[in-house]
Amino acid sequence: MMARASFAVLLEGFFTQRLMRQRQASAHTIASYRDTFKMLLQFAQKRLHKAPSALALEDVDAPLVAAFLDDLEVSRSVTARTRNLRLTAVHSFFRYAAFEAPTHAAQIGRVLAIPAKKFSRALVPFLTRPEVDALLAAPDQRTWSGRRDRALILLAVQTGLRLSELTGLRSDDVNLGTGSHVRVVGKGRKERCTPLSKATRAVMGAWLREPVRAPKQPVFPNAQGGPLSSHGVHYLLAKHVEAAGTLCPSLKRKRVSPHVLRHTTAMDLLQAGVEQAVIALWLGHESIETTQIYLEANLELKERMLAKTTPHDAKPGLYRPDDDLLMFLRGL
Repeated sequence: MMARASFAVLLEGFFTQRLMRQRQASAHTIASYRDTFKMLLQFAQKRLHKAPSALALEDVDAPLVAAFLDDLEVSRSVTARTRNLRLTAVHSFFRYAAFEAPTHAAQIGRVLAIPAKKFSRALVPFLTRPEVDALLAAPDQRTWSGRRDRALILLAVQTGLRLSELTGLRSDDVNLGTGSHVRVVGKGRKERCTPLSKATRAVMGAWLREPVRAPKQPVFPNAQGGPLSSHGVHYLLAKHVEAAGTLCPSLKRKRVSPHVLRHTTAMDLLQAGVEQAVIALWLGHESIETTQIYLEANLELKERMLAKTTPHDAKPGLYRPDDDLLMFLRGL
């Protein structure tokens, strides 16, 4: 008879051994996976009438996981993309469980066989050059917060750093000497260095000369010198987008987030002729396939522009030379 494996023991090992020690997953990944399993355990408790600590691995089978995913869409109105993110967390745990509880291979295999939900991928949003210029002009340079915000937005647009990378940046991570660059540790604890343009280098140099408000403060602190929160960055960005919309009306029709600034970096690089593999390295993508969305967006943008142009008056069929007399008259 197959021994019962404690779900709680496996889940604790998954977070402490697999995610934190072996994979050295980012705080963002750990938080996302934690939230997934909190919701899954609450769902299982309601469905099975068992406390989460009393669950056995065999209790969390494929039908339960599938029902949990369906419930997310119904009760929480999550998108297919969010549903798939939750499934990714569950799959990651069960791949770990396959090594720790091999006697449950059949059950684990059925959970791993649950497919991701297909969805239509929307065109990635990004800003045009006039929109970026208007956004950079919005912060009031006479104030400390305005100078901070302009430096943050410029760095985000030029480097494509993730939100967590921007808020976690320290002064030691910014090199303004020869070969100026910023150094970050991104997803999967992978370190990368991103070069700075001449304009970004000048703005960052001026910003880093501002008096510090707290010991060991981050590059972009809040008013007290502590790190900016995710909410704080979204708030300041929304404020400047609203102000910039008076000069650039197209911004009023766009939802601009820190990730949209990252998309803008990728599209700028792509339209400048930078190869897909280089863009993937620049943005810190684990797979070059992730960068494919920008190629597709660029192609769709070109197709939309082509549709707006006046078509040439060309008719299908074989070429027939014009009448000699009419050709003569046209040539006068």
